Amino acid sequence: MDQPLKSPPLSALDDLFHAMVARSRSAPPPELAVRRARLTRLRDLIAVNEARFVETISADFGHRAAAETTIAETLFLLTEIKHTIKRLAGWMAPRRIATALQFWPANNRLIPQPLGVVGIMAPWNYPLQLTLAPAIGAVAAGNLVMIKPSELTPRFATLLKELIAAAFEPTELVVTGIEDGVAQAFAQLPFDHLVFTGSTRVGRIVAEAAGKNLTPVTLELGGKSPAIIDVSADLDEAAQRIAYAKLLNAGQTCIAPDYAFVPEAERDAFAACVHNHMLGMFGSNPANTDYTSIISERHYARLEDLAQDAASKGASLLQRATPDNPAWRRLRKFPPTVVVGATPQMAIMQEEIFGPLLPVMGYRDRSEVITYINAHDRPLALYWFGTDAAARNEVLARTISGGVTINDCLLHFAQINQPMGGVGTSGTGAYHGQWGFDTFSKLKPVFYRSPLNRMADLYPPYGAKIKWIEKLLRWMS
Repeated sequence: MDQPLKSPPLSALDDLFHAMVARSRSAPPPELAVRRARLTRLRDLIAVNEARFVETISADFGHRAAAETTIAETLFLLTEIKHTIKRLAGWMAPRRIATALQFWPANNRLIPQPLGVVGIMAPWNYPLQLTLAPAIGAVAAGNLVMIKPSELTPRFATLLKELIAAAFEPTELVVTGIEDGVAQAFAQLPFDHLVFTGSTRVGRIVAEAAGKNLTPVTLELGGKSPAIIDVSADLDEAAQRIAYAKLLNAGQTCIAPDYAFVPEAERDAFAACVHNHMLGMFGSNPANTDYTSIISERHYARLEDLAQDAASKGASLLQRATPDNPAWRRLRKFPPTVVVGATPQMAIMQEEIFGPLLPVMGYRDRSEVITYINAHDRPLALYWFGTDAAARNEVLARTISGGVTINDCLLHFAQINQPMGGVGTSGTGAYHGQWGFDTFSKLKPVFYRSPLNRMADLYPPYGAKIKWIEKLLRWMS
């Protein structure tokens, strides 16, 4: 029986992918000047069109605070590109690796090579930054790159596709469409490396599809990232920093603090303090242009269900307005909400919130906190507030997370010399700076044998010489 024809978008996707594979396999690895030129084009594309990115992303959200797009997306990317261009020559150079004494005077080198074609499946919450940040590392490593934007940000996807097409050759760096079926077909392509950023549920599907081709994957997922307020913490300072991190992008941030653990005696006071800081930063008017909308009606309804479930199970909600208020719902602005007295039985404590709701839980002893965190999936981020070094180090030693910020939130992500990545259900692999270059490179070990080395004495026929060499090797080992 004849196979059904692919729809034109999927057929074009397949053809383009194979053209990129053919180019990557036939051409020599791009030289430093070529890679720098590609990165410079990407930098100029972002800088020149910054206002257009701000406008289209805001339109996709319903409203996105302009400052959030500038700080968290465009400036972040421009900084990373500058950092990469400056250091790229050193990253590309063969790396000297120590050689064991018995092989002297030979030497070892680790030679970075491009993998080939890298695929990037981008999310909607930071559509520009989480699309192009992995692309920077992939381009720097000498790869060709294919990008699939999120269908929830169609205006942004159209703009990025247009701008990339004008600045790059189709088999150099390309943005695909977002038509039905493209995401599934994209994940099934046999890339040399595939990056996916999104939910854990979809990440499992992507990993399964990639696994059929033995495609290595970098998964940037999410999870429930805790904020721990130690008894030694300044409650007001911690509340202010958590309030900001929770409401940045209206909480639609994969490393946002998902819930807070506070000493039992301070729970209610802390919750009130966080809510006051939320109102101080973003006010109580849904028309406030500093406050970002929820991406869709479906996501708004999901958050509303979480709040209602918590209230029905005994939690107290600190809200200046309810989400069913027409003024807030019309703009898809979800009122900043603190959930006091959250319990593990509530839905809000069983799934990633991804919105401006902060559950607050009390604890009597920090061992309770560590036990709770370790009994659940490993989070993408963890935040600890306080001045007690022993307490801090115990939490760091006994918990595992993708990254940690001490006495603040989110800032570990902005450290360009540190890797960004999850662990377990919060992700696998990492990128940023040289970590991204290495992720998208094959670091090929090469051994250069010296003609002066006597390893040939190990060849048969064996005789008395082998005994002497055995003794020498045992002594060296």
